[in-house]
Amino acid sequence: MLKLAPAIIWTETRLHALFNGRITLLGAAGLPSLRVTTTGRKSGLPRAVNLLYFPYQGNYVLTGSNWGRPAAPAWVFNLRANPVATIVVRGREIAVKAREVDAEEYDEYWRLLLEFWPGYEMELREAGRRFAIFVLAKTTR
Repeated sequence: MLKLAPAIIWTETRLHALFNGRITLLGAAGLPSLRVTTTGRKSGLPRAVNLLYFPYQGNYVLTGSNWGRPAAPAWVFNLRANPVATIVVRGREIAVKAREVDAEEYDEYWRLLLEFWPGYEMELREAGRRFAIFVLAKTTR
């Protein structure tokens, strides 16, 4: 699966451009995906990426697995610098504010994420690092 990451990312990006998140490769596999746009912490420019998300208690939970790569993805650092973001879910744009899960709740969220997508365990072994977990809640701007 990790070897397929570049092809999956490429395909998701193209599908989003064509269908604005209404049709996704992950969706075809029965998995929820979204496109998150953060503000680049260095550039200040919008940075967008398609991600698998875990729907939980009306929020959107993301984990910085980065397909099991050793480094965390850029969006993790962008959300830490500025938690205000926009997501597109099934063609609908939603303003959100991100909150990184703290140490006290991390184990519970990690357990829930593994129940949702067991593949995170394989990615964790590959990466050799702890993944950041964010909860994105809807806001009004």
